[in-house]
Amino acid sequence: MNILVVNAGSSSLKYQLIDSDTNVVSAKGLCERIGLEGSLIEHKQLIKGLKVKYESPMKDHADAMKLVVKYLTDAEYGCIADMSEIQAIGHRIVHGGHFFSKSILMTKDVLAKLELCKEFAPLHTVAHLMGIKGCLDTMPSTPQVLVFDTAFHQTMAPEAYMYALPYEYYEKYGLRRYGFHGSSHRYVSAEMAKLLDKPVEDTKIVTCHIGNGSSVSAVKGGKVMDTSMGFTPLAGVEMGTRCGDIDPAIVPFIMDKEGLTAAQVNDVMNKKSGFLGITGYSSDSRDVENAILAGPSDPNYEKAVLAVDILKHQLKKYIGGYAAIMNGLDAVVFTAGIGENSSILRELVCSDMENLGIELDKDANQKAFRLSDSAKISKDTSKVAVYVIPTNEELVIAKDTAEIVSAL
Repeated sequence: MNILVVNAGSSSLKYQLIDSDTNVVSAKGLCERIGLEGSLIEHKQLIKGLKVKYESPMKDHADAMKLVVKYLTDAEYGCIADMSEIQAIGHRIVHGGHFFSKSILMTKDVLAKLELCKEFAPLHTVAHLMGIKGCLDTMPSTPQVLVFDTAFHQTMAPEAYMYALPYEYYEKYGLRRYGFHGSSHRYVSAEMAKLLDKPVEDTKIVTCHIGNGSSVSAVKGGKVMDTSMGFTPLAGVEMGTRCGDIDPAIVPFIMDKEGLTAAQVNDVMNKKSGFLGITGYSSDSRDVENAILAGPSDPNYEKAVLAVDILKHQLKKYIGGYAAIMNGLDAVVFTAGIGENSSILRELVCSDMENLGIELDKDANQKAFRLSDSAKISKDTSKVAVYVIPTNEELVIAKDTAEIVSAL
């Protein structure tokens, strides 16, 4: 079944055309600067190895989808004759609130509930709604499925997802831990379970999705017991521009000392912290690692080391803590942009963890770079398997979409 996977941002729209039966991606692309000057589409036809970049006005996501259709069906750059060859559309949705615990077919009632999720993730949800509308305008008769980042984490027990705040806030506002990157954690934990060659229900896995946004999950028996992100994607470990967990009393303290509003402090925590906040010059892990590799002569060296050490320290705590709540650990998985590509971070995290049963193979770790397949980076004597597994959130979305639409 041909599935068009759509990931809509406020001014962007990513897409992939995936055959859910063969897992083959025939085309992928990105529409950028939607609603802005200089909007363009970058389209890749992967079967023929062709790509094109075309600047064209896109006032909204409906215009973007029209361009997607144009290039998917183009005589030279396309891979299908017409849009009737696409059986369904799968949307990545960041936040399902307390309304959605699994992927679901899009209906008027579902859309109405998704509207209510704006208060949980306003920027993301508005963008998703625009992407859905764009698809409705372009392909009104094609079934659409919503796949939620929060869904995989809905197996957490109350002691893991509840905050020790007045219970009425949970009842009135749905204030709880939701977790994010669910499709990624779901994909890599399932792949890791296969590699362990034991029944899924017997597996205890920590998955580390480390990128510009990062989260860690404890997956026992194929179900999430805990995850580092919380009510929003701000919680957990240090990220590119996000601070991760801090003492909540810091918020009113900074408001008072700096004369900032709550919204301004929220902006600081989300956009001016993390790697950017510590180093003062970059949120990109590659820039930070380059400063470390350059050595003490680099003026950014000390702060770059500190930024990476903070993340290392936090990841060690999460891995150890999650091993404790699962009463054991079979495997640790690194995935996403930094997790898949930074041998430096992986070595720092896995060093001095022998008491937990982790022994890193440094040579294998160095070679695990820009891989398309999974790679074992632990020693054969390691009691805990450590792997780098490239994530594939789009495939998860395509599979869920195909399953739901096939049952119609």
